[in-house]
Amino acid sequence: MIPSYANFGGKIHGGILLSLMDKVAYAAASKHAGTYCVTVSVDGVNFLQPVEVGELVSLLASVNYVGRTSLLVGIKVIAEDVRSGTVKHTNTCYFTMVAKDDDGKPTPVPGLELESVEDTRRFVEAIKRREFKEQYNQEFNNARTALVVEHGYYDLTQERCRIAYPEVK
Repeated sequence: MIPSYANFGGKIHGGILLSLMDKVAYAAASKHAGTYCVTVSVDGVNFLQPVEVGELVSLLASVNYVGRTSLLVGIKVIAEDVRSGTVKHTNTCYFTMVAKDDDGKPTPVPGLELESVEDTRRFVEAIKRREFKEQYNQEFNNARTALVVEHGYYDLTQERCRIAYPEVK
């Protein structure tokens, strides 16, 4: 990682790392699909440790799951201080990609050959991840639909905010 990738705190911008992860997810998905793929979502982006200028960053990708036209690519980010030999896991996240044909329409992808217990674990975990994501999205959308801001003022009394506009009656 070079100095121009750093933020004002001297750490590598999260956006730089996300851009690299997106490129790696594209490469893994496109190689499996045999066609162009686009990113449709990114889950689990938690920066566990900072990446420093001068560290060598490795991105490890695997296609963990395939649907009809989609692929879930897991990416693990490792940073190494080559001077001290210290290696740290900085991030793991999941990119959902969709394969596209020459007309830009979603196109079927080949099935995934599970070659180990680890591959099978990742595949089953991806199914669970999708189920939890769908459940969360449904519950959140239901809660958001039912939300009436005017009735929720009491919810903000313990928060670090202040309503700075006149109450609507």
